[in-house]
Amino acid sequence: MPRITDNSAASRYEIFTDEGALAGFSTYTRRGDHVVFWTTEISAGFEGHNLGGALVRGALEDIRARGLKVVPRCPYVLEYLERHLEFDGLRA
Repeated sequence: MPRITDNSAASRYEIFTDEGALAGFSTYTRRGDHVVFWTTEISAGFEGHNLGGALVRGALEDIRARGLKVVPRCPYVLEYLERHLEFDGLRA
């Protein structure tokens, strides 16, 4: 099971493999109670394992738990929100 963390010092959510390797990240900017997502990247060699989806889901769940809203400037996050209606109320 991959581990997703909020690396607030780097303004990005990160996903790590079971072995502890950094597999990807999603950059953001925090503006008050809004989190603006800019880009989501999965490193070569880790693509095709649904890690991008797991990363975005984990980030959105964390944001919802904090009572924040999302501004999806990242095309991947925007597409994810459009396909996963359980996060419908999360968009700013």
